[in-house]
Amino acid sequence: MEQNSSSFFDYVREDAILQDEIYWLVYVLEWAATAIDIFASLILLLGAIRFIWGFVKAEFSRDADTRVKGVNRERVELGRYILAGLELLIVSDIILTALSLAMADLVFLGLLVVIRSLVSFFLDRELEQVKKELKT
Repeated sequence: MEQNSSSFFDYVREDAILQDEIYWLVYVLEWAATAIDIFASLILLLGAIRFIWGFVKAEFSRDADTRVKGVNRERVELGRYILAGLELLIVSDIILTALSLAMADLVFLGLLVVIRSLVSFFLDRELEQVKKELKT
């Protein structure tokens, strides 16, 4: 006797109206999600470039206090870019998962959202602390 060895993660929904009847909308939404991914990557890249530039400028400061404040200011700015990029990446992942018919994609989205949310939470806490240090 043969047993069905399919697991929870192998489940794929069938007969979806979105994919069968309005497939062009799926195509448009996939492109939109890809555009959002690219835009998020550009935000992250821009933040990294600005951080590097500001970090180098701060490091060439002769005064140690000015250098530390400059680096911390740049860290806050980089954090803002990272948070913005992560939020857009989550939006893209939600769109792609909504289009997917596979349970594994839904579980993967859940894990991504948890990880990115944790990173955002702790990064935001660190940024608040650095902002307080900059005010003193």
